[in-house]
Amino acid sequence: MSDMVNKLRERRSQVWEQMKAIADRSTEENRNLSAEEQGQWDVMSEELDKLDARIKAALDTEQRSKDADDAFNRLHSGGGSGAGGQGGGQRNQGGNAPQVPQDQTELRKWMRGEGGGRFFDVRPAGPIDFRSLTKGTPSAGGNTVPTSFYDRLIAHLIQTSAILQSGATVLNTDSGEVIQVPKTTAHSTGAIVTEGNTIGTSEPTFGQIPLGAYKYGALIQVSRELLDDTGVDLEGYLAMQAGRALGNAFGAHAITGTGTGQPRGVVTDATTGVTGGTGVTGAFTADNVIDLFFSVIAPYRRSPAAVWMMADSSIAALRKLKDSTGQYLWQPGLQAGAPDMILGKQVIMDPNVAAVALSAKSLIFGDMSQYFVRLAGGGIRFERSDEFAFNSDMVTFRALMRADGALVDLTGAVKTFVGGAS
Repeated sequence: MSDMVNKLRERRSQVWEQMKAIADRSTEENRNLSAEEQGQWDVMSEELDKLDARIKAALDTEQRSKDADDAFNRLHSGGGSGAGGQGGGQRNQGGNAPQVPQDQTELRKWMRGEGGGRFFDVRPAGPIDFRSLTKGTPSAGGNTVPTSFYDRLIAHLIQTSAILQSGATVLNTDSGEVIQVPKTTAHSTGAIVTEGNTIGTSEPTFGQIPLGAYKYGALIQVSRELLDDTGVDLEGYLAMQAGRALGNAFGAHAITGTGTGQPRGVVTDATTGVTGGTGVTGAFTADNVIDLFFSVIAPYRRSPAAVWMMADSSIAALRKLKDSTGQYLWQPGLQAGAPDMILGKQVIMDPNVAAVALSAKSLIFGDMSQYFVRLAGGGIRFERSDEFAFNSDMVTFRALMRADGALVDLTGAVKTFVGGAS
């Protein structure tokens, strides 16, 4: 990790300590923040967010540089499999300069319209664990993310979809026909049985959720000059643009989708864990947050996939909350790769979650592995058109993805905080 990142982390720690000092002082004096203190708090909270963004950008840049160096080293050495370069690289006839891997060369030729038709299916070479592609979590595989075009695209898709970041269960299917996934609506219950009496029956209740394949698409236009410039990371540019566009579109539905003409969002199917008090415009308290945490039953609450989701404004509000012992609920991740935590569980920001408001579902907590994402077709489909923007000499790419999603356990695996109604 670079000196710059270390300095940013030190500054982040200093800002957080200063924020704590302001909040602690008002607590000790049993009063609300003064106007001046509130202004200082807001400025430092904004700086904390900016530092988070800079740290993430710096770590991503370092990771990309490492990936590029590793890829160059593999190409230069021929992957350790001889002059043929079957281990991941090729050499030119002189055997000295590294070249682009064959799959990337074919991709660039297709992008320039030099063969291969107008369609290009982007699929993984083998099984992919989507959860291992979260860049911010090295312990979950972030440091071993492959550098192929497919993996770069999927990484951007995940980075822009909080549901995919959170560890949702991903089902890949080759075709797009509707599949029926069983959902649990009630569990079995037990009871005391006196001697000689009949044991009552109690069976779990199941239903079915149809998972279809809604089509998501994005148009990306690239100048002919950019296509012809071999010094430009064209694959990275298209992977970023397509991944972000599709990830943002699906990500919004994965949170609040209605299930009618779009996926069912996790908020749509989640049950209410806590309802806030009145007279506070939908705001939550520290007790509300703790109650929401414990409203999820222990097996789901303890799951590695149990996370918090909320909007930025809710995170800002949570930073001020303390438990009954005076400890802050929000625990900033100050170590490399360590996420921010609330009650020991990761916090994921998603702008699609409602902000604090009357009757708004502004906090989500639970086991996100119980949310199923269905991806049909096995990958992303690209189509190229040289005619669509003929008058401006732009080449148009169309990225298509077919997906659906729904929560499969409706017994309380995921719960929400709902703001008071008045």
